[in-house]
Amino acid sequence: MTYEFVVLERAAGIATIVLNRPEVLNALNRQMYSELDEAISVCEVDASVSVIIITGAGERAFSAGADIHEMARIARESDGTADDPDRGRRMWHLATCKKPTIGAINGLAYGGGAVVASSLDIRIGSENASFKFLAASYGRVNSTWNLPMQVGWPIAKELLFTARVVEAPEANEIGLLNYLVDPDKLMPKAIEIAGHIANNDPRMVQGIKRLMIDNVGTPWRDMHANEYIAVSENLAPPPIAEGFSEFLEKK
Repeated sequence: MTYEFVVLERAAGIATIVLNRPEVLNALNRQMYSELDEAISVCEVDASVSVIIITGAGERAFSAGADIHEMARIARESDGTADDPDRGRRMWHLATCKKPTIGAINGLAYGGGAVVASSLDIRIGSENASFKFLAASYGRVNSTWNLPMQVGWPIAKELLFTARVVEAPEANEIGLLNYLVDPDKLMPKAIEIAGHIANNDPRMVQGIKRLMIDNVGTPWRDMHANEYIAVSENLAPPPIAEGFSEFLEKK
């Protein structure tokens, strides 16, 4: 598929998806949402891809959020409703993508950009990164389902209620970022972490992610049971000689 607003590259087990509208701070129009969703689907079925990195083009923004100009135009041309009916499904697909996802947050991640970023498994931010969950400031609701999973209820409530800016050092402190690095080290760090993931058994990595998602809201004892069920069924380990071959060869 040919993309207009995202760039998809694949190499050494790592797929990189770039949100590519730098002239408007990578604002998320409907076509970009659709192309991002399609690129994720392509990576999910590509056996050569073990992990996905998502970043924004340019140095200023991961994504400034929804394309407000497009929303206003659609509202004028329709019954006043500008919301994308597929956006919710696409965001859930992104969050539950069977392959691990890493966000390389190279600048501001506001509004819809913050929703996208907080739906990813791991986030690495440059010193230019900042977040703003601004839905409440313009009469909307989002991120109630994913942000608490990243930073906990008290902090999520504050960020959603206030819609204030979260600069990179604070984002790192509260767990919204896994790593905070210099801008020139952002993609190398993302690739380093992706490489560690890609070197592991993809069946197990994907199985761990699925278990963790499915366990949300489950009693702790059931989480333990679910792991043992998975290990005895679809996540059965390989033979010892195969799984620990590198260690045994050293001995």
